Amino acid sequence: MRTFRNYVQAEKARREENGDEGFSLIELIVVVVILGILAAVAIPIFLNIQDQAKQSAADAVAGNAATQAASQIAQGETVALTNLEADGADVTYVDITPTGGTAGSIEGICVVAVLDGKTGKAGPQSTAATCVAPTP
Repeated sequence: MRTFRNYVQAEKARREENGDEGFSLIELIVVVVILGILAAVAIPIFLNIQDQAKQSAADAVAGNAATQAASQIAQGETVALTNLEADGADVTYVDITPTGGTAGSIEGICVVAVLDGKTGKAGPQSTAATCVAPTP
């Protein structure tokens, strides 16, 4: 480290004597290397954040659809994929068959929504093994 400091001081002294201004090639290379390292570290982190945001959006859409399905059950309406608003997502599966509740209750709701390739689940039965969208 001592030799690098000596080199920088010698370069400063040389520039002052010659009247040169600006950065040396070594200083510019060091800056470019540091920027390259920062970019190599930041890009994967940024992509992971985008993945998490897409998953959260799919979960939110499923949650909204489950809330809407519960509201329709409470009002005595029939729940179907056609009358669920999906916020631009593809709500692929709604199951209201209760596995632990009574027929027509909100205890059996399972909603699966697909948004940008991410699958979100919501409802009281969303953690059940039976809450899987059927394959088309």
